[in-house]
Amino acid sequence: MQPLPPGSTIGILGGGQLGRMLAMAAAQIGYRCHVYAPEGRAVAADVCETRTTAAFEDEAALGRFADACDVLTYEFENVPTAPLKALGLADMVRPGIPALDIAQSRIAEKNFFSDLGARTAPFAWVEDDTTLEDAVEQIGAPAILKTDRMGYDGKGQARIDAAEAVRRGWSKIGQRPAVMEGFVSFDAEFSVILVRAASGEIRFWDSTRNIHEDGILRRSIWPAGPAIEGQVAEARNLARTAAERLGAIGVLTFEFFATADGPLFNECAPRVHNSGHWTIEGAVTSQFENHIRAIAGLPLGDCGTVGRRIEMSNLIGDEIGESAAILGDQAAHLHHYGKADARPGRKMGHVTKLYF
Repeated sequence: MQPLPPGSTIGILGGGQLGRMLAMAAAQIGYRCHVYAPEGRAVAADVCETRTTAAFEDEAALGRFADACDVLTYEFENVPTAPLKALGLADMVRPGIPALDIAQSRIAEKNFFSDLGARTAPFAWVEDDTTLEDAVEQIGAPAILKTDRMGYDGKGQARIDAAEAVRRGWSKIGQRPAVMEGFVSFDAEFSVILVRAASGEIRFWDSTRNIHEDGILRRSIWPAGPAIEGQVAEARNLARTAAERLGAIGVLTFEFFATADGPLFNECAPRVHNSGHWTIEGAVTSQFENHIRAIAGLPLGDCGTVGRRIEMSNLIGDEIGESAAILGDQAAHLHHYGKADARPGRKMGHVTKLYF
């Protein structure tokens, strides 16, 4: 793969904060970015040269967008793949359409990783009243119902504390196709984030301990601690196998539970990830820059960690209003996403603290 020359245009599907940070990394090494997003505020557009405003299903607009770009990537995994395939854009899209297809369906994802030998929580498919009853009998309670598609940050989920509550949970998620997962005991949550080049070279960042609240990532901490560190090698082996099987080019993120029996696979995001935001200041080369390097055919950068302790915290809702106080801490690096409406539960920015 020949490297894209400086001045080339990278197309980003999706206009959120991940696209914004990708565009900033691309500009640093000489690339222009063109963001494609539906109607509404797209904070990525603030730092991109061009924006196309159209639905992801609008093939005419999507085709014009692709014609204006040299390579395409995406900043969230729910970009519809059918229009991309219909337009013959599979070779332009990185990390790749196969990774998108798998990540968009919980059942496809679980089956794919189970076939690779991953340990997962017990799960069962639910699509109607009959399979709902079968799932309850198979999985038991407590359990959690998750919509097969379009769930993120705790959305599209219903906790089932007792078997008799399953129909209320089924109604809560709109009686949509879903996966029922059994609960598992775990000591901690962690991510494995890698970057894969077109040559097949793979590099990993250190894994962080991830702390969630109400289904939303609150903090990522490094060092992750012994409960996690003893399981990272096995988790990386699975992540490497998955990336190679998918033929992915760019950054992929894999979330795991650290359990008494070893790492248990939770889910995959075939993109840059919130739990890797610490790499902007905390690694020699951030996840955003290495993603751009990979999709542009450039040599990968060093993923080594800087400092002795790192903590990344998301700023949720009106917490973004504390920017001045946050910057009073000399260890803090603030990232404001430029969103206008600080709604409860909405990620408005993050702060990373490095200690040397």
